Amino acid sequence: MSTYAEVAPHERRHLLPLLGGYLAMLLVVLVIALPLYWIVATSLKERPDIYTVPVTWVPNPVTLENYDGVRQGVPFLTFLRNSVLITGVLTIVQVVLGVLSAFALSFLRFPGRTLVLLLIIAALMVPNQITWISNYALVSQLGWRNSFIGIIVPLAGVAFGTFLLRNHFVSLPKEIVEAAEMDHAGPFTMLWRVVLPMSWPTVIAFTLITIVNEWNQYLWPLLIAEGSDTAPLPVGLTQLQDAEGFTNWGPVMAGTVLTMLPILIVFLLLQRHMIKGLTAGAVKG
Repeated sequence: MSTYAEVAPHERRHLLPLLGGYLAMLLVVLVIALPLYWIVATSLKERPDIYTVPVTWVPNPVTLENYDGVRQGVPFLTFLRNSVLITGVLTIVQVVLGVLSAFALSFLRFPGRTLVLLLIIAALMVPNQITWISNYALVSQLGWRNSFIGIIVPLAGVAFGTFLLRNHFVSLPKEIVEAAEMDHAGPFTMLWRVVLPMSWPTVIAFTLITIVNEWNQYLWPLLIAEGSDTAPLPVGLTQLQDAEGFTNWGPVMAGTVLTMLPILIVFLLLQRHMIKGLTAGAVKG
């Protein structure tokens, strides 16, 4: 192995930035991984071990009593069912509407198309929290409080998906699209047989982003859901936090781990497609 003194001077200029990059990457990994490790380790500790000073980093002994506490403390399976239902419906709606609206803005000619695109871009700049008061008043008037439809409908906007997919659609090779038009392909034929086969990585990336975002929704469901029948997991776990008048960190951490697991499995299954979709067009050649 060559030592630093044996490396040529022109190679040292590249070696130092490379080492700096690795150190920065290691620091970022530690910042991300350390809280995750602490959550998992705390969920496996006995109750006295959690509040020991100084803190212990390794559970000794390892116990699953906190996970049993989650099962006994809250209707976990009901909250899980609600999260799966809300996330599944919102993902399907947003992906379908995002694909259709992006296709229309990319390939169809209609009056006001540019204005619609500008309105979508403007919607991206407006924080969702600004609309919550008006949305809450409307949902209350419609009698949708404490219902799935009251949670899902206000969250079904697809401005980000439309913008992301539209930018990808307009980057597709024009020759292929023009060839489909010369063959008199209709809009749905062009979408299904020409555009989507070239766009699945980007569509899957948007799908995964949507799943993660909707799975972690907290404030809006907290406002609308009034009971266990409609509350998703992030809202339901607050019942563990308030039990007995103080934060019982063991079950809270165990519930957090159980909440992370489904979304982690989905991410591991789709991560390759997500990276490919997000980097599409970034590398030429």
